[in-house]
Amino acid sequence: MCHLTTNHQPPVVYIHRPPMATAMAGLDLIFSAVCNSSFCESIYDNPVIDAQLTTTQNFIQTLTDSVNGKHLKIATYNNRPLSWIERDDNGTLVGRGVAFFIVSILQRKFNFTYEIILPARNYEIGGKRPEDSLIGLVNSSKVDLAAAFLPSLEIYKKMVTFSSELDEGVWMMMLKRPKESAAGSGLLAPFDTYVWYLILIAVLAYGPCITFLTRLRSKLVTDKEQFISITPSIWFVYGSFIKQGTTLAPEANTTRVLFATWWIFIILLSSFYTANLTAFLTLSKFTLDIETPEDLFKKNYRWVAAEGSAVQYIIRDPEDSLYYLSTMVSNGRAQFPNVQSNTDFLPLVKGGSVLVKEQISIDHIMYNDYLQKTKEGIAESDRCTYVVAPKAFMKQLRGFAYPNNSTLNVLFDKIIIRLNQAGIIKFLEHRDLPTTKICPLDLQSKDRQLRNSDLMMTYIIMAIGLATAIAVFIGEMFMKRSILRKINAEKKATKSKGTKEAKFNDYNDSHPPPYESLFGTNSRYKINEKSKKKIVNGREYWVVNTVSGDVRLIPVRSPSAFLYR
Repeated sequence: MCHLTTNHQPPVVYIHRPPMATAMAGLDLIFSAVCNSSFCESIYDNPVIDAQLTTTQNFIQTLTDSVNGKHLKIATYNNRPLSWIERDDNGTLVGRGVAFFIVSILQRKFNFTYEIILPARNYEIGGKRPEDSLIGLVNSSKVDLAAAFLPSLEIYKKMVTFSSELDEGVWMMMLKRPKESAAGSGLLAPFDTYVWYLILIAVLAYGPCITFLTRLRSKLVTDKEQFISITPSIWFVYGSFIKQGTTLAPEANTTRVLFATWWIFIILLSSFYTANLTAFLTLSKFTLDIETPEDLFKKNYRWVAAEGSAVQYIIRDPEDSLYYLSTMVSNGRAQFPNVQSNTDFLPLVKGGSVLVKEQISIDHIMYNDYLQKTKEGIAESDRCTYVVAPKAFMKQLRGFAYPNNSTLNVLFDKIIIRLNQAGIIKFLEHRDLPTTKICPLDLQSKDRQLRNSDLMMTYIIMAIGLATAIAVFIGEMFMKRSILRKINAEKKATKSKGTKEAKFNDYNDSHPPPYESLFGTNSRYKINEKSKKKIVNGREYWVVNTVSGDVRLIPVRSPSAFLYR
């Protein structure tokens, strides 16, 4: 039960409540706010204490009496779920939404009637005539009140008087859910783009580094080991990169350190890549290409907002932080269509545009779309067609609007403050929405099957490798045909130094001989009692001579010895 004090202080409302759990305190606050806003009568209605009222209280009582029984004109526009209009059976306009729930409380409190006036073009501001927008109707005093959640922009404040704040409006960006994460997909996903560039530079540069350092060493240190030319160095780097062996066998410690350094680099790189690829395919977080308003500008995304809305005018304000987006209007990347319903934006979003609108409106759009797909029997994984960027486009305080010469705000603001403090407005905004987040950014899907897009890099590598092989083949054919004649001419001009010497010079002993020619009756190597053995790095080898006079080591022990026997 509500009680009022009767002293000279302003009226204070008390609620007697028995001891109860802490969870019930919130309900008391809500009941108190509703009681103060609508049901409890004011102290000013008591004629016994009228003489004790202050001048301010007398002024408020006079305003209350002037509004009692008065017929008001209230303007609004379609902006679900905060405010919208329906027609009853008689064709009379009926206001709906959170805004008219507040109006109904004010009506019960101050006993007035009202009629609804709609702007001609469903604008907040703009148009050629005052009748085209809410701000125009209020500024021209054609209505007594604009019952809508209007952002208190500076351009609006110059034309109307705002009520106490209803809430803080948050404008978000809604876009079509992409199939792939902005972090990447497939084989390139584990590393950032710059990491791949650095790896490519390392692969291309380390081979020439080996050649340069070994050449420098061969000039400074005199021993049997020669420098490694550029071609074997490049093949060593490439072979090690794909975890293949090499035929190079350096003996100098300097060269061995160079080889070991590259191997350690490849081992660590492979370990990180394998671990990150596994994590990406199983536990990766889905990210968007658009997260902030700056991304719209930098990546030149198309985006839309309602015509005549606050977004259209705030980006045209040179003093606002979002003014840089005004250039996108001139080049056609930002559009402001005139729509009557929020669902009219969906075809634009499906076409790739980003919708900028209040968060509460976007939540209802996504939730209604989800329910519609559920009724149609669409699979659970395909119901969340849209997604909201994680960061806000802008934030603005919102409230009702009065003409500049109106005194209604003196009466209505006290009620609005109590409703806001009790959390009733916030409750009304979200009462038709589920408590869980609607179509979150990360759907937490349990199954993560490899798609064709994940393996796209494999196909690209195969195509690049095939194209490179074809290019090298064409280059070799061109080089042989263009230079072969010159080489043949030089050979004919050079005198022969002997058949045997020429045979030895022309003989290429870089490749290993056939295994069947090493031992047996027709073997190139004769191993008998006089043959010598040598232990190198703990392994036993036969020391044999080739036909060209070189010395070769043939392993004796298994398992490699089985390859030669």
